[in-house]
Amino acid sequence: MTRLPFTQVDAFADAPFAGNPAAVIPLGRWLEDATLQAVAAENNLSETAFTVPTPDDPEADYALRWFTPSVEVKLCGHATLASGHVLMGSRTAVRFSTRHAGVLTVSREREAYTLSLPAWQMEPRDLPDLAAGLGGTPVESHWREGGYSLFLYPDAASVRALSPDFARLRSLGDIMLIATAPGDDSDIVSRVFVPGAGVDEDPVTGSAHCLLTPFWARRLGRNRISAFQASARGGRLGCLLDGDRVILSGACRTVIEGSFLL
Repeated sequence: MTRLPFTQVDAFADAPFAGNPAAVIPLGRWLEDATLQAVAAENNLSETAFTVPTPDDPEADYALRWFTPSVEVKLCGHATLASGHVLMGSRTAVRFSTRHAGVLTVSREREAYTLSLPAWQMEPRDLPDLAAGLGGTPVESHWREGGYSLFLYPDAASVRALSPDFARLRSLGDIMLIATAPGDDSDIVSRVFVPGAGVDEDPVTGSAHCLLTPFWARRLGRNRISAFQASARGGRLGCLLDGDRVILSGACRTVIEGSFLL
């Protein structure tokens, strides 16, 4: 029997039971991909993060990969923040090398953390099939290659009222759907759905704000934005557009510590 250290963290959460839960499992070496995927399926969280130390890499402290219950993903913000929370120790920053998103850095900021991610641009595109599955009446739709879509709604109430057809969206493939509008008690509000990757609604999605931050920075005419993701759990993020990077800020709370047995 093999014991793997296991920590479950509520990321972008000021208190337990809010934000987005992520499992963080530090490894000494990579296990088979099928084993990593099976562990993530067993955890049944939006993402499980696995890390391996990289002592010979001058640019990173750990290699990092993320798995939903059904697929490996190219970028996950909340599980990266959670990994930094678990592995920070006495340091002020932890650097993670990733397969598709470059080096990501989590830094300590008083009682919270900041996370540096790439800023991603989108282009306007009609997406009628996705819009029909998402529901409501979006006033704009945007697309980024790699499977990212964004739908602008007139107000926060429209975003909160959405009840997507998940079976229909699942049939369209592994696509992230971001519904957003001006906020009521924040600058912007959003909800995020990824049914094709096994996550019908993601509680709080750091990677979505790689798209939301530059999208709204242009519209609001400023680079610093307060964001609320209006899932059932809910989560608040500070967003800063800094050149070609997005800096997200948020708190983390450890809720479970133990061992995963293989």
